[in-house]
Amino acid sequence: MENRQSQFTNLDKLIGNTPMLALEYRYQGKPGCIYVKCEYYNLTGSVKDRMVLHMLKRAYANGAIKPDDAIVEATSGNTGISLAALGRSLGHAVHIFIPDWLSIERFNTLRSLGATLTKVSREEGGFLRSIARAQQMAQSERIFHPSQFDNVNNPAAHEETTAKEIISQLSLIGLQPHAFIAGVGTGGTIMGVGRGLWKVFPSVRIHPLEPAESPTLSTGYKVGSHRIQGISDEFIPPIVKLDQLGEIVQIHDGDAIITAQKLAYELGLGVGISSGANVAGAIRLQQELGQDKVVITMLCDSNSKYMSTDMMKTEPVMPQYIAADLEFVRYRTI
Repeated sequence: MENRQSQFTNLDKLIGNTPMLALEYRYQGKPGCIYVKCEYYNLTGSVKDRMVLHMLKRAYANGAIKPDDAIVEATSGNTGISLAALGRSLGHAVHIFIPDWLSIERFNTLRSLGATLTKVSREEGGFLRSIARAQQMAQSERIFHPSQFDNVNNPAAHEETTAKEIISQLSLIGLQPHAFIAGVGTGGTIMGVGRGLWKVFPSVRIHPLEPAESPTLSTGYKVGSHRIQGISDEFIPPIVKLDQLGEIVQIHDGDAIITAQKLAYELGLGVGISSGANVAGAIRLQQELGQDKVVITMLCDSNSKYMSTDMMKTEPVMPQYIAADLEFVRYRTI
């Protein structure tokens, strides 16, 4: 146990305290600026490191996990990668249930980190079946199941770290947040950051984002399909309390892809598709609220897990896309 506590101290230094950028752009010829947290600076390159670290810390503190337990979870990728890396660093075997239609880079990264994979197809029941199989396996002895979709330590991680960092970084340049927007996977980021910001700025607006092609938040159930891996996982997680949040923002997956591509080749910011969605959503939200409003979002992960996806293809630009009239100018590090 003492060695594991020492390892948590090491992990604390590798996760969180990520940079914030002032991201300057021109939309329809007019200048604007949003603020983004660079979450690919975390240990495994994604925002999920924050909640995995916090969940494992709390599990050790309350005895929910034992040193010889295996970790079992259903995931669409980044949480599994975080669990594999952090779990192995603490000496745990890790078994991941994952949809089989995700990028090959996700599967290879998980295997490289020593995780055992069980892929689940749409015909077998898709993501909901992945969760059910993880829950079933968790009934065995010597298994720890983080249950990320209903674990209160998921949003708590963002309330205690991400939100505080946002407030602190904005204060360095004399600003206060007006709105925060993020795509919803488990809901931990949107709910946790929201609660943390509301404590200091009760009027700040918190907006969840979903793919226009698969509006699960709006409908309450799985509908359509989309290409923004990591969000809109076929159901509304118990963590998400839509009645506490602002209007749902929808972004087309093609718009997300083109925005991510522009961030890479115009500014050298190599980010994933969900980051493109977040940035497109933040710009759309700022157009509605006013150019003087401080809007914050997340660059959730890097583009390294998307090289085999449509991210590397030419995406047709549709007139309704934010990206159709968008140019990135520069960024400033806060």
